[in-house]
Amino acid sequence: MHRIPLQLLRPDHAPALLDFERENRAWFAASVPDRGDHYFAHFDARHAELLAEQAAGQHFFHVLVGDGGEILGRVNLVDVADGSAELGYRIAERAAGRGLATAAVREACALAASEYGLGTLRAVTTLDNAASRAVLARTGFTAGEEFVLDGRPGLCFVRDLREAADREVPGR
Repeated sequence: MHRIPLQLLRPDHAPALLDFERENRAWFAASVPDRGDHYFAHFDARHAELLAEQAAGQHFFHVLVGDGGEILGRVNLVDVADGSAELGYRIAERAAGRGLATAAVREACALAASEYGLGTLRAVTTLDNAASRAVLARTGFTAGEEFVLDGRPGLCFVRDLREAADREVPGR
């Protein structure tokens, strides 16, 4: 798959983003907690809230938009405070397994350091989500403490962005 640059979330992304979330709901629910029916029923209001929070610098929401205008993934930096944020990402089922998540997370790390002035990112995933753990390892995150996420064992990962932004992890 060719490189698809991250786009900062905008109001006009709403229809494609809702399609992305609906089309991939079951796929996502297999590895992360489901957003619930309320998310879909009140999507427009929630989208407006997120854009307002982004404008206030609380979060940075990004989407990967395909050639046809469809959303292929999203990469979010949430709870921005004290030079740190939490990274989260979702890739469409039809785009999975082609390196898109790894490229998008690398780009998000670079943006976090250069555009948003962040020094540290955290990410969480369940132990049974091998693909997500691999993406985080390939992009320079280090596994830390264990926890429980939606009743499933998980790991917290951390990335120090003050290291080289294009750092490659040997052997991965």
